[in-house]
This record gives sequence, C-alpha cells and structure tokens, in this order.
Amino acid sequence: MNFGSLFSGMRKQSQKNDAPSHWVKCPKCLSLMYYKEVEAKNNVCPKCAHHFRIDAKTRVAILADEGSFEEKDANLTPIDPLKFVDKKSYRKRIEEGKNKTGGRTSSVLSGSCTMDSIPVELVVFDFAFMGGSLGSVEGEKIVRAVKRAIEKRCGVVIVSASGGARMQESTYSLMQMSKTSAALHKLHEKRLPFISVLTDPTMGGVSASFAMLGDIIMAEPGALIGFAGQRVIKQTIGADLPEGFQRSEFLLEHGLIDMVVDRNDMKESIVRFMRLFTGE
Repeated sequence: MNFGSLFSGMRKQSQKNDAPSHWVKCPKCLSLMYYKEVEAKNNVCPKCAHHFRIDAKTRVAILADEGSFEEKDANLTPIDPLKFVDKKSYRKRIEEGKNKTGGRTSSVLSGSCTMDSIPVELVVFDFAFMGGSLGSVEGEKIVRAVKRAIEKRCGVVIVSASGGARMQESTYSLMQMSKTSAALHKLHEKRLPFISVLTDPTMGGVSASFAMLGDIIMAEPGALIGFAGQRVIKQTIGADLPEGFQRSEFLLEHGLIDMVVDRNDMKESIVRFMRLFTGE
C-alpha cells in the first residue's frame, strides 16, 4: 500500500472539510463573502450595504430584547373556503409554506416583546411563506396584536415583507385591508403609536393599507415598495418611469415615507420614537 498517497488524500479531505462550506454573493456589488461575514452584519453586505432578505425569526432576534419575545396566535390556521386551485391547490401551497418556515401556518409571526425594556406588540411578515401574502389569518393576527396593545397601553410595530393580498382567498384577503386599517384607527384614537417598517418587497394590498398608516414609516435601504409592478404601470400609462421610482430612497425623496434606516440601526430608531410617543 502506498501510505504516502493515502495520508495525502486524508490531508486533502480534512482540508476540504475544514474549509468554509457556504459562500454568499452579493447581488448588488457581486462580492463573494463567507456567510459569517454577512451574518455578523445582520445580513447586510459589509462592502456595499445591500440588505439581504431575512426570515421572520431572524428579524425578531434583531429587534426584540433577548428572550423577551412571546409568540401569540400560533394556532391560527388558514382554511380553503374557495377550494382554490391554480398550478397547485391552495392546501398544497400552505403545506409548502409550512415546510419553508419550520411549521408556521401563516406568513406572519406575531407576539409580545420588549425593545430596550419598552413593551411592544411586534408583527413580522415572512416572505418565505407564500411571498408574505396577506390572508385572513394574517389580518386576524394583526388585529389581535392591536387589541393587545390597546389593553396594555403600548405601541405596535409591523415589519412588512409582502407581495400583497393572497389571491387564493380572493375577497376574504381583500377584506383584511379594511379590517387591519380599522383596528389601527382604534389604536390611533387611544393615542398609542404604530411604527411601520417597510422591507424588500412591500407591495400590493399591504402597501395600500396598514403599511402606509404608520405614525412613523421607516424603510430599509433599497427596498421595493409600491402597489403594482413597474411593467404593469408602464403598460398602463404608456410612458417610461424614473429609475428606481419604487425604491425606498425615491419614496423618501418624494415624501411618501419618513425615513430610510439601516437594519443595524433599526431597533435604536424604533426605540427612540417609542420613547417619544409614550413619553418615557
């Protein structure tokens, strides 16, 4: 036996196993980075500050005080009142969403937490579950979060990442736009704050309802925000559109949102406004 070649092969295998196994390519600056570099910056590119999409649990970990988040209404499950089928059945898509999000039954993760010791009702959309679409369960979770906030006399934070209303529920999903808006109006009447955080993407019925009703509307850099897609708008009006007209920086420049905030500064910014609104 050639022990030299055997040990050489073992050494190469060991080096291969010890090497970083997961590299991330930034879609903006095209830099190739080890994933831990990106994770250390809360999934923001350390070279160009591009904000990668993140799931709801990661978002909660960034915003909520450690160990303070208590999930609510996790037992709510969507039904299929229309027996809807396109390329797949609605029930099949729900199962796929559950598999992608670790068993969650909706695109919303909601619960009570503290942010720098300030009580907050936090609602976070997860784009991995059917594109973060707004359905009857998502609307109900938002309304219940608002009710808890009114009972506790605290603020509400909703982090949106959604393609819009869920077509598989038709009018049921569209009703959530008015339902959530009405609940937030009650919050406003109680003089309690609602901070809306828009992330990439925030589109359709979500952008046309509660996402734009915040006392403060923040957005992450470069987030796609709008109602219809650029191609649809261009075909409708028959004119070219400004470069980046649906990105958060463009919306800030034209007065549609209040702030563009880096993800690493988001919690600090929310806390600052919560203290201002609540008088703490």
